[in-house]
Amino acid sequence: MDQKELAALTDEELLQAAKKMKSDAIINAGFIGFLIGIVFYSVFKNGFGFFMLIPLFLIYKLLNKKPKYNKQELEQLLKDRNLK
Repeated sequence: MDQKELAALTDEELLQAAKKMKSDAIINAGFIGFLIGIVFYSVFKNGFGFFMLIPLFLIYKLLNKKPKYNKQELEQLLKDRNLK
């Protein structure tokens, strides 16, 4: 989403978007950590195998997920409106 669409949001919507972006990042980090733990356990217990690729694929998908808003633009707009 570009700057024009972000500027059209109300103050409350901007605060909600920033809060959602932060909570999404925390949830994704926890899930990625869990999947990395599964990969390490799998390698330690069984060595490299086909089923180890499933968590690796999920990690790849989570890392390449594009956020709805650009974080820097959102933070700059919050700063400009004195909301943060």
